[in-house]
Amino acid sequence: MYNDLKGKTALVTGAGKRTGIGYAIAKKLAESGCNVIIADLGKPASPGDPVKTGTLEEMAEIAKNLKEEFTVSTMSVNLDVTDKESILNMVSSVKDCFSNIDILCNNAGASFGVPNAVHTYDEEAWMKTIDVNLHSVFRVTRAVLPMMFGRQASIINTSSRAAKVPPIFNGAYAVAKAGVIMLTKVMAKELAGAGIRINAICPGQIMTDLEKWRFGLEAQFFGSTIEEREKEMCKTIPLGRIGSPEEVGNLVAFLASNASSYITGQAINITGGQLMEL
Repeated sequence: MYNDLKGKTALVTGAGKRTGIGYAIAKKLAESGCNVIIADLGKPASPGDPVKTGTLEEMAEIAKNLKEEFTVSTMSVNLDVTDKESILNMVSSVKDCFSNIDILCNNAGASFGVPNAVHTYDEEAWMKTIDVNLHSVFRVTRAVLPMMFGRQASIINTSSRAAKVPPIFNGAYAVAKAGVIMLTKVMAKELAGAGIRINAICPGQIMTDLEKWRFGLEAQFFGSTIEEREKEMCKTIPLGRIGSPEEVGNLVAFLASNASSYITGQAINITGGQLMEL
């Protein structure tokens, strides 16, 4: 618990389903006393989608439950991070309920067209992956910053271990997340004078729907089981286990709080020791 977070307002993108990192971030911030805005592309899953997406109904329920459990103010808002008009509409809706934003968590992300090598990657899928994971951070931050100026604020961008250690057959995601790290550093320098700190987090293997889907794909490829693929992955992690979304939420709360007041422009690994390089 970080007492200085009480009464602050946090916007978390990609927080629309309970099985994701975004929800864990929103819950931890609400537990610390933050008012929380749940923003996501609320829509039913399309046929063929490998990973479940949050719906508008689930987003509204998440906001309602966090409000009741932690006695904070909440709202849910539909947001397409690839669409400028949607982002502007989101900001307008937020302004109707909150006068400012103290914490922005750019967590929305997705990967399209995988698995594929660069030379076989569908161009549209490549561009969409870059747009969702990288350009969205620029768009959303630019739109939200006017609500952050004039206060000590914090922005936390979700990057990935893949930004630092190149994976195969998922190049667009890795390139986008590497871009998020550099964008984080650029913004940290540009906004330090305004009292706004910007950091990135680089999760490794975290037990989300996406991770389970990955283990399923690997099981099919190697002719094994999901459990066997998870065990093999854990062998590469010094702490010997897959991380939880809640552990990522703990890191974000720290970076949002005054406990990290002298930290900005960093890309912090949360990988159980699987990645120890900066």
